[in-house]
Amino acid sequence: MHLQPQSFLASLFDRAVEVADPMRSLAGFLPPRPPGRVVVVGAGKASARMAEAVEAAWGPCEGLVITRYGYARPCRGTEIVEAAHPVPDAAGAAATARMLDLLAGLGDGDFVLALISGGASALLCAPVEGVSLAEKQAVNAALLASGAPIGQMNIVRKHLSRVKGGQLAAAAYPAQMLALMISDVPGMIRPSSALAHGGDASTRRTRRQCWRAGRCGRPPA
Repeated sequence: MHLQPQSFLASLFDRAVEVADPMRSLAGFLPPRPPGRVVVVGAGKASARMAEAVEAAWGPCEGLVITRYGYARPCRGTEIVEAAHPVPDAAGAAATARMLDLLAGLGDGDFVLALISGGASALLCAPVEGVSLAEKQAVNAALLASGAPIGQMNIVRKHLSRVKGGQLAAAAYPAQMLALMISDVPGMIRPSSALAHGGDASTRRTRRQCWRAGRCGRPPA
């Protein structure tokens, strides 16, 4: 049967989304559940679905995952918190603070599973000292309006955050962390650096590089 171009393209899209569904794709990347204390953290538009898939394989897990409003999924152990995307809000900032408190209480021998997907850049919100939430929101809005590539925007965002650029993993130390990521960034080669600003991966970007990347207009008055 001959499909019309619009129907054919729609079927390709639907198939791609189906294959990427964490309930189908995540289990193959999960190791056996580690012994001892296991904590699940995460952020992103697909993170709640990812947590649901993890619990389907591992059973109920302690933890906290932040997702976009309207994207929550039922989990038996992991708490799901909804917050704003693409511009962060107070709910995301409060949930991120709680996540950092949870990680700070971990020790050697504990295991953290980080579930990161597109949208985590807004949902994981912990501005650096001296930057308010309102200022972080204004910068984020300006970056979104600038038309800059996502990689360039993320250079700026990493330098304004206490969780991005590897700092989330540092907060969990000395616990072991495994990060699983689902990306919606076209052509991305290094997920840990481009997706959600690399919450589990360190950055060596300098302030000068950040300045060059951030020359994309001022926040709206």
